[in-house]
Amino acid sequence: DFTGALDTGVKFAESGAEVRVIRDEHYDFTCTSEQVSVLVMDAETRHISSQDAYRKVYLISKNAREAGIPYIYKKTDSALRGNIGSELTAVLDGSGCQVLHFLPAFPKMGRTTQYGIHYIDGIPVQESVFGKDPFEPVTCSEIPKMIAAQSKVSVRVVSDGIVMTGGEMAGVGKPEIAVYDAKTDDDMAALAHALSDAGQLGVLAGCAGMAETLPALLKLAGGRHKQPEFIPKLLVACGSVNPITCAQLDYAEKRGFVRLRLTPRQKLDPEYFQTEIGRTKARELLECYRNSALCILDSNDTAEEPDTRRYAQELGLDRDTLRVQIADTLGYLVRCFIENASDCTLLITGGDTLLGFMKQAQVEEMIPICEMAPGTVLSQFEIKGKVYKLISKSGGFGKENLIVELAEQILGEKRRECYVDELQLEAAARDL
Repeated sequence: DFTGALDTGVKFAESGAEVRVIRDEHYDFTCTSEQVSVLVMDAETRHISSQDAYRKVYLISKNAREAGIPYIYKKTDSALRGNIGSELTAVLDGSGCQVLHFLPAFPKMGRTTQYGIHYIDGIPVQESVFGKDPFEPVTCSEIPKMIAAQSKVSVRVVSDGIVMTGGEMAGVGKPEIAVYDAKTDDDMAALAHALSDAGQLGVLAGCAGMAETLPALLKLAGGRHKQPEFIPKLLVACGSVNPITCAQLDYAEKRGFVRLRLTPRQKLDPEYFQTEIGRTKARELLECYRNSALCILDSNDTAEEPDTRRYAQELGLDRDTLRVQIADTLGYLVRCFIENASDCTLLITGGDTLLGFMKQAQVEEMIPICEMAPGTVLSQFEIKGKVYKLISKSGGFGKENLIVELAEQILGEKRRECYVDELQLEAAARDL
């Protein structure tokens, strides 16, 4: 998804390479500016069928090869959600390569691979919070089985760090996927150098963990971005239901953030904010945001509120419609906030929410700048010639105090001044 596209793209941007992250899967590669070294394409394949995902990734890979692009890196979700088997196969087929090297680990974020089994903080992924994902739960921790569920391509687990090449794979002339174990950053670096020495960097797959080793090996460099300057006002838009993000929001609220929650009707009725009562509510939310330096716009339910899933069932909405409608509503409100109030720094959690905002604001591309924290990316974009700064992260990334630490960086000395004011606004926000 789009947060994943950014958290991988930023690994190249921080080396000084010129990077663009786009959401047009039909993009004409030949139109890319000569200044751009790395083009990241968000294909949005996590929530579609394996067949549709295959077709998308196959065409992108094939078109890239035909346009003369020398290196293709298939970014996968760090928790292996989505259509892993069909997409890796599509890259193999589209690129015409003999072997695809897949390095799914991201050790610094607690994602490791041992004997072909993927772990989150030492727990097999299907037993972790990602196995309980309400939209796309991970149901298998064994990567070869996960791939085999969507592909007939042969898979080999590499636990000894010895790089496989086409001639060494079982059945010369037969495409194969090599899955590499890695428990540490040193493991990742050693594998990356081994692949480079073997001339095997042309087609790879993995998450941001492997991506951060590539800029040096591919000799990507350029002028570094300047130290960013922030608008001392933070708006957090959350569409993620991941328990890790929910804990971060709770922590931030206890430390002075105003938290504006949306009701099931506000989230799921596409016409709500066009009604008289909806316009009144939007003005109330906007006014609360105007008066707050630290504000959270949250789509999660509380224990006391009506259940969004039950409300969706009453409306006859399926899971995908529920997901998209919440993202679109949040995107609409964020767009209204930044268009009708003072400038701010945005923090958006969850790829669906970020894409919903981009669609509402008609933003086609992002320029990643740097990481504010591991897996937490600062980017910039334009709306009608005006530049905005946006921080993004996947729902499953970050420590409990992440949002508060980001606020410290953004507001600096003003954070202390705002703290008391935010506590005073908290009660008013709850009344809304």
